[in-house]
Amino acid sequence: MAECRVSFVASLSFRLPAALLLAGALAAQPAWAGKQDDTLRMAYDQAPESVDPYFNNVRIGVIIAANVWDTLLYRDPLTNEYKGQLAKSWKQVDDKTLEFELREGVKFHNGEEFDADSVVYTLNFVADPKNKATTQQNVRWIDKVEKLGKYKVRLTTKEPFPAAKEYLSTTVAIHPAKYYAEVGPQGMNAKPVGTGPYKVTEYVPGKSITLQANKDYFKDSPKAQPKIGKVVIRFIPDRQTQMAEVISGGEDFIMHVPKDQAEQLKTLPQLQVKSGNTMRIVFMQMNILDNTPAPQLKDERVRKAILHAIDREAIIKNIVGEGAEVLNTICTPSQVGCTDEGAPVYKYDPALSKKLLAEAGYPDGFDIDIVAYRERNQTEAIINYLQAVGIRAKLNFLQYAAMRDMIRGGKASLTHQTWGSNLVNDVSASTPVYFSFGKDDITHDPKVRELLDKGDHTIDSAARDAAYKQALTMIAEHAYAAPLWSLPVYYVASKDVDFTPYPDELVRFWDMSWK
Repeated sequence: MAECRVSFVASLSFRLPAALLLAGALAAQPAWAGKQDDTLRMAYDQAPESVDPYFNNVRIGVIIAANVWDTLLYRDPLTNEYKGQLAKSWKQVDDKTLEFELREGVKFHNGEEFDADSVVYTLNFVADPKNKATTQQNVRWIDKVEKLGKYKVRLTTKEPFPAAKEYLSTTVAIHPAKYYAEVGPQGMNAKPVGTGPYKVTEYVPGKSITLQANKDYFKDSPKAQPKIGKVVIRFIPDRQTQMAEVISGGEDFIMHVPKDQAEQLKTLPQLQVKSGNTMRIVFMQMNILDNTPAPQLKDERVRKAILHAIDREAIIKNIVGEGAEVLNTICTPSQVGCTDEGAPVYKYDPALSKKLLAEAGYPDGFDIDIVAYRERNQTEAIINYLQAVGIRAKLNFLQYAAMRDMIRGGKASLTHQTWGSNLVNDVSASTPVYFSFGKDDITHDPKVRELLDKGDHTIDSAARDAAYKQALTMIAEHAYAAPLWSLPVYYVASKDVDFTPYPDELVRFWDMSWK
């Protein structure tokens, strides 16, 4: 029986067209122009809805933000040590107050001086709900930011927030005050300006963005001085086109390559393939609100039937890839506060799944829509498992922003979702996004929200962990969502590119070079 399941999943794997491999094999002298003209060419399958990091949720937007902007603090991706970035020092005054001494002599890409006004204006603007930051969860804990001097600021949180430094070192970018006040988020998207190691020289929304090394980047930054002169990122939704481009030498770097394709590309001498597990988790949201298009999901037995219908271990082995691990709760295992201790484990059991469906009044199953925006081969595997127990899921595959708007508009039933926590290695950046009555919460359990809120604002680490554990266990017990697996990333690059995959799934162009 196990062999049948494995072959069933393996048959779903997309096979790289032989023509593409042949094209690579016949290219005796591939045109690897990247090294020759000092331009790294990257392709990505999603386009950011905005380059302003506060109005974007797509991973490529996070990558662009980290290279174009800086934050007050910097967290070393390997040691997790906090270092000063735009702030040269900081101190915790009390449970709700942080003070920062800022670096002097730092310039934004447009020549504007970085100082306390930059920090005060940026953070007070994005933390104000009326300005509708897309990533409101990253700044909602900020009460106010005050200027204490030209290079000194005080940040006050609404409540004690032990994860403050984690956010300030990863997602909370600083904009130039005068420019941002003048152009706002739309202008920042049209002509982005940061202090980071790369600056934007051209942006064609939905098509491409070009980054140039910032030769004036400040020397004391924990980010390295950029070694590659130019980076061109093209937004190419079609995976086969990406493959053809990287094989022929039209692109130097792609990521999120499906496992089977990555393994085939290893055979081409002009390419290198690297992989590693990441902070990104994969799960399915289930809409159980009153306006759900699928009222079947309001029955807990149906939700548990969905969990029992999916053979997660087989999908990991045959499709997801090496390094992935099965999840039993909705959080990244490495995050502070994440645990699956005490949570129920929904093992693959199609007979039990059918029994639960029959008990819920659906012996012949039912029709339902499933929305997804990436990892399509994984979604298709999930759909096949659901169909095997009578749940006839129809796929609606979209760009992320369109999918998110469907969820927030109450029009999505099942959603094959991923979340990378915007680099933040703390449960406050994952579970509460989907279960604390925010725009992305489609369950609305007040007890879960109360526990997550307690975890977010409790200073004592033991009490904080206990609150998160109880919330995660409740979510699992009621099957409010289907935790699936962590997501390893396969990168394919020209043999001339020297790069390191990091667990936070962030491509650090400043850390890359030519061999």
